[in-house]
Amino acid sequence: MKLTELLSVLPFYHVSEAIEGIDIKKIEADSRQVTDGSLFICIEGFTVDGHDFVEQAVSNGATAILAQKEVQASVPVIRLTDTSREMAKLASKFYGYPTRQFPLIGVTGTNGKTTVTYLLASIFNQFEKKTGIIGTIQMKIGEDAYPVHNTTPDALFLQKTFQEMNREHVDTAIMEVSSHALDMGRVHGCDFDIAVFTNLSQDHLDYHQDMNDYLHAKSLLFAQLGNTYHEKQKKFAVINEDDPNSRFLKKSTAQHVMTYGCDHEAQIRAEDIHMEVTKTAFTMHTPVGSVQINSSLIGKFNVYNMLAASAAAICAGIPLTVIKDALDNMSGVNGRFQPVDGSRGFAAVVDYAHTPDSLENVLQTIKGFAENHVYVVVGCGGDRDKTKRPLMASIALKYADQAILTSDNPRTENPMAILDDMTAGLQDRNYLVIENRREAIFHAINLAEKGDIILIAGKGHETYQEIGHTRHHFDDREVAQEAIQERDVKENR
Repeated sequence: MKLTELLSVLPFYHVSEAIEGIDIKKIEADSRQVTDGSLFICIEGFTVDGHDFVEQAVSNGATAILAQKEVQASVPVIRLTDTSREMAKLASKFYGYPTRQFPLIGVTGTNGKTTVTYLLASIFNQFEKKTGIIGTIQMKIGEDAYPVHNTTPDALFLQKTFQEMNREHVDTAIMEVSSHALDMGRVHGCDFDIAVFTNLSQDHLDYHQDMNDYLHAKSLLFAQLGNTYHEKQKKFAVINEDDPNSRFLKKSTAQHVMTYGCDHEAQIRAEDIHMEVTKTAFTMHTPVGSVQINSSLIGKFNVYNMLAASAAAICAGIPLTVIKDALDNMSGVNGRFQPVDGSRGFAAVVDYAHTPDSLENVLQTIKGFAENHVYVVVGCGGDRDKTKRPLMASIALKYADQAILTSDNPRTENPMAILDDMTAGLQDRNYLVIENRREAIFHAINLAEKGDIILIAGKGHETYQEIGHTRHHFDDREVAQEAIQERDVKENR
């Protein structure tokens, strides 16, 4: 694409020299990825400033530089006021506005985003529609999976990925949309058709000023659905009616609203909920009929997840019979209330619960069917919201017979300092502190007796533990399995 054509989407900019005739073969914001014919966009990040790498970008083949600061280069420099903001416009143009080519569903909220996206993919696949997923666990195009480093990647990665989804004939794309991504404008340029809100509870207060700021960031997804209407392309906001913030979010959008819930009157609601150790059953009432759901997903929080996915699917025109079949056949999501195979007479469950609300939801569910003792292994991440640490510990002690407090991803913080924050002010004493996460999991497995349930919380699908700036291989499921096998060997000697 000619540079002049690419820049046509920007109303104002300044160039250091003539740019006519320059071809742009790719756009990069990482100087290490620059090759011949690249436009290098200088992004000023939290820890790294792309303006410091202009020389490296040019030596790697950049034919033009986009910057918001004064930089010197042997190739043309385009100056404007905010490179991060304009990158979304350039990426959308360069990759051919890919989200205009298929429906895009965005899911936001503190908890449940991953499960809802995978439920939606299962529903669309049941309807023989090819899906693309972008989220916490991975990115998927059809059956092919790829790793991702952020829940919602930056605009450049997103638009490139959506173009690839177009080439692979994806019928519908589904993505988790984090509050960080909304606040930073990473999803600018994404043409959402359906926006889903799961819930809001305390998280990310290391980034957001307070809960109101956090809520405002979430509301941007619904505001960005647009302010006009198209009869052939209706847009929907799917909102949890039982969440206290539902009224605010409804006001944030001009588009059609579909509500769901269990406790308040909603357009899609669950009634006659019956929960057991291995299944959940309920009647789902919708504007297009009622069906009986019999799912292997456990807990009331998963009832909400199923309602949210069903609401979005109904908005997308999926038949209710297809939705029922998909929900009834869905076996679970990686790292979300995932049983560990091989336990003898007791159960070990791995879950991503890493917020006070999600931990409480999972433990309440476990308490509902536990036959004997409940143990929980849990920690808190370093370099993140410190105010939730004592809350997490208090919830663990409230619902578990014994809590084993341990490291999560300490990152650059001292693990014991994190644990000190968790235990500060605790009145109850039904806990142990075992800083080494592997030892904590082994200890819990060795404590368990017949009928006991162990919840290993916080990391879920993650296959690493981040200590300092290094990620070491660590998988809660693998460690728990190893502990169970070791215990079996000892007991069978």
